[in-house]
Amino acid sequence: MKFYMTPGSCSTGIHILLEEIGLIFEAYVLNLPRGDHLKSEYLAINPQGTIPTLVLDDGTALTDFVGIATWLAQNHPRRKLLPEDPMRAGDARAMLEFCNRHIHGEGFRRVFTPERYGGDREATIAEGRAIAASAFDAVSTEIAGREYAAGPFSIADAALFYVEFWADKIGMTLPPNCAAHYQRMKTRPAVRQVLAEEGYR
Repeated sequence: MKFYMTPGSCSTGIHILLEEIGLIFEAYVLNLPRGDHLKSEYLAINPQGTIPTLVLDDGTALTDFVGIATWLAQNHPRRKLLPEDPMRAGDARAMLEFCNRHIHGEGFRRVFTPERYGGDREATIAEGRAIAASAFDAVSTEIAGREYAAGPFSIADAALFYVEFWADKIGMTLPPNCAAHYQRMKTRPAVRQVLAEEGYR
């Protein structure tokens, strides 16, 4: 498989899942500020120019975080990346979607790319931070008493980790249960390996 990623981006979550499963893959690093994701050779693989992209052995390109994470869980059931309990599995899928679509898509997208929204740049960034902070408060309440987002470690934790990582990097204070989850995730061998490989200590 071929994995197209950018260190420190949402692709870090998929990178963690690949390492948790123990898959062999070729990694291709895209420099977003340089516009690697907009070059014709990459757009031929992923016409949306987004990351991450996972190209399977048969040449199929998966180009959506939620889709890639779900595919990995479903195709490697022995790794139990979705809880066996149907209710917990539903919780994991819901958290995966919430982190990727809302915290990332509605919150941090305003923080990192305010120019997409027009208007006042600083106001857009402040709005994004407020959206993310409110979402983290909701997540913190939901995961109270759980070791991980849906009980056992799952694909949801990879998504929650990368948005917690972003919050940490821009100086946001995570609410207690999210802060505990973030620290717990950093003790996992796969997470430590991925952060080291991506240049973070």
